[in-house]
Amino acid sequence: MLVRHYFVVFAVLAPIVVLGLAMLWPVMICLMLLVIPVVVIGLIDMFQTRHSIRRLYPVIGRFRYMLEAVRPEIQQYFVESDTSGAPIAREFRSLIYQRAKGDRDSRPFGTIFDVNRAGYEWMNHSLVPVHIHDTDPRVLFGGERCSKPYMASPLNISAMSYGALSSNAIRALNKGAKIGNFYHNSGEGSLSPYHLEAGGDLVWQIGTGYFGCRTDDGDFNPELFEKTASGESVKMIEIKLSQGAKPGHGGILPAAKLTAEIAEIRKVPMGKDVISPAAHTAFSTPVELLEFVEKLRELSGGKPVGFKLCIGRRDEFLAICKAMLLTRKVPDFITVDGGEGGTGAAPTEMTNSVGTPLRDALIFVNLALIGIGLRDQTRIIASGKIFSAFHLLRAVALGADVVNSARGMMMALGCIQSRSCNTDHCPTGIATQNPARTKGLVVGDKATRVASFHRATVENLTELLGVAGLSSLDELQPKHINRRVQGTEIKTYEQLYPRISPKCLLHDETVPVDWRDDWNAADPQRW
Repeated sequence: MLVRHYFVVFAVLAPIVVLGLAMLWPVMICLMLLVIPVVVIGLIDMFQTRHSIRRLYPVIGRFRYMLEAVRPEIQQYFVESDTSGAPIAREFRSLIYQRAKGDRDSRPFGTIFDVNRAGYEWMNHSLVPVHIHDTDPRVLFGGERCSKPYMASPLNISAMSYGALSSNAIRALNKGAKIGNFYHNSGEGSLSPYHLEAGGDLVWQIGTGYFGCRTDDGDFNPELFEKTASGESVKMIEIKLSQGAKPGHGGILPAAKLTAEIAEIRKVPMGKDVISPAAHTAFSTPVELLEFVEKLRELSGGKPVGFKLCIGRRDEFLAICKAMLLTRKVPDFITVDGGEGGTGAAPTEMTNSVGTPLRDALIFVNLALIGIGLRDQTRIIASGKIFSAFHLLRAVALGADVVNSARGMMMALGCIQSRSCNTDHCPTGIATQNPARTKGLVVGDKATRVASFHRATVENLTELLGVAGLSSLDELQPKHINRRVQGTEIKTYEQLYPRISPKCLLHDETVPVDWRDDWNAADPQRW
């Protein structure tokens, strides 16, 4: 007999027995109050048609769903090791929490990583280390092309929109940026009052929906853009072509979730779905993209302008490179987002199987700019799972000038990796619009933690530079990072990713063999 059959017998006999006994003993009345709800729940389970488990195993089957609901917490707190957690291992989560709180972040008794496993990485130190006095290095963005260049920190807050994050989370991030003197990327949801409240430096991201600078039809509105871009807090402008978590994918905010506040911030009408198209309407070719960069630089009053993308087809990025050569128009920066990038919600296939990982993308973009002779005219920003000073150092060694971190900064705010960002049930008040949860995030305290995490990480970066015998970020090279390929085979990143000669892409006869097909396929007049 199945459980459901035993339950039928129980459901029929239990009330009769309890009722009969209740007439003899009043205590049984209390037991009856317990039995009847169980019987009712069991009958509901037996006659519902959506869940086979509950039909076959009334009442008992519900424990399966209860356990499944708390599986992430059980996994995180009782099952995973300090190095096996995903998407972010506990070792790095703990490091972020400790630095954010100002707690001791040293480690006793040696590394917990398996130094003999394939993929283990480390940096080369020097027998002549250098003591670096400047623990707050800066990188110039804009240069001579901009009348309002910007000096950026090596570590900054990556793009996260208001709506994806709560108002208090945005407030805390921007106040942390103000305290620590680094920038905060707005995300494509436009600049909210919460971004502007503390006066921290901002990079205003313009996505395909042109939120905050759009016409009623959803096209780019130069007048609205100029008004916002001229604000004192806005230091740079970033055109979002794609993001690592869901490259080539648009988005939709259903009308039912559109509040009057968000509608005002994004400059969209109430009562309609808010669409983020997969592609831009302000430009449709690589040449037009660079013309749009120039237009935004002019409208913003001479502030640095660049674009963000996740690398997909190599020939399409090389088409942008050819457009730079053709027009002599160069972006002030290019943000390279790795395919491992995070987001509040993305299609599973997009998250798991689309987009070039950061290290490969970063190497490619850096070499492409070297190959066309324009690397010294544009900065590279790297974004994708950067949590420690070594992660930052590695990105710079592979070609980045500075890095952005989203999930690292969220953890500095108190994120516990519950992975409920897409449910509006974030338990820490970060990725939710529920006022009852948001009020638990105290802006002043969390802002201090964000600034503390930033400061400690950059200080450790400068210490690593000194250990390597280097005086500045500019001196970092791929040769400074080692990777165990397998067994006893160890290679530096310079050996794994051979460099190409400066300006070698400018002449057909000097184009490297493994670049030739993509370079020949690249067309500056079309994607």
